Amino acid sequence: MAIKLVTTVAGLHAESARLLSEKHGASQGLVPTMGALHEGHAALARTAVEQNDVVVASIFVNPLQFGDAVDLDRYPRTLDADLALLDAQGVDIAFAPSVEEVYPGGEPLVRITSGRLGEKWEGASRPGHFDGALTVVAKLLHYGIPAAGRAGGASTGSAGSASAGSASAGFGSARSASEGLKAPGSSSAGTGLPAYRAYFGQKDAQQLALVRRMVADLNFPVDIVGVPTVRSAEGLALSSRNRFLSDDERDAALVLSRALRLLEARANAHEPLDLESALAMVESQPLVKLDYFDVVDPGTLEPLAENCRETPFRGEALALIAAKVGPVRLIDNAPLSS
Repeated sequence: MAIKLVTTVAGLHAESARLLSEKHGASQGLVPTMGALHEGHAALARTAVEQNDVVVASIFVNPLQFGDAVDLDRYPRTLDADLALLDAQGVDIAFAPSVEEVYPGGEPLVRITSGRLGEKWEGASRPGHFDGALTVVAKLLHYGIPAAGRAGGASTGSAGSASAGSASAGFGSARSASEGLKAPGSSSAGTGLPAYRAYFGQKDAQQLALVRRMVADLNFPVDIVGVPTVRSAEGLALSSRNRFLSDDERDAALVLSRALRLLEARANAHEPLDLESALAMVESQPLVKLDYFDVVDPGTLEPLAENCRETPFRGEALALIAAKVGPVRLIDNAPLSS
């Protein structure tokens, strides 16, 4: 069955309710995107299709998370190609609303605030970015609640009719794509309501941490599933912005993943992380202007104690890096464990 394109919240609710009914579906997955899709997004979609009876992918370039109007205007819009990619993965519905549909009264007067977790790293370099990102993610998560989990059942009303009280038990958990999830056809345990999951890439580690925290703190009726970063054959983390890199800049950008691999190797060998050597590797590349590079706690994103750099590494951590390569800002990360 070809993918169905809808552009309104009412249309999304009607189409997802119809498909859940036709398929006797017991689970629905949501893949939020800003379009300009690549193989990393394809991996998100494939994971969602493997784990759910009905899958929705949203395509919306959110103006609230762009501090620069030029950057917003420059962001690529490739709807036809995006639909073809999603269709090839087996996605059922593409939800591509207008700005007016998502923000009918203009910029919202009330927004999600990312708090302390959103003020560091990317938040420090891009003030307000995560407030805008979380605000639209919150709306998209509400839009995607399966029909039987919304007040009024299969009603095609707006997201304002969603009721957390009608959601499935055990909502708001954080999972990785490799964890055991219910197969398609299995509803939320003990409720008879459709299971509901949303899929985010681990490449945007801080965003993923913030979404998980928002879902837990505000009791959203959804399981958040993190999907591993997809890389080019050379190791560059895939990003919609990579298309703006010249050949020389693309080669230079590979130093980010090489530095992360150095830390991974030292962590796996239970050696001191020696962040200084990895930092020197990045700074030796003249086309790369480093913003930040550190090793943090995966949950709080606070820098780890210095002793992990001077004594054998134990436990779990997350290496974060961000840099500007030519005109393009790139981020990457690597989970560390021993």
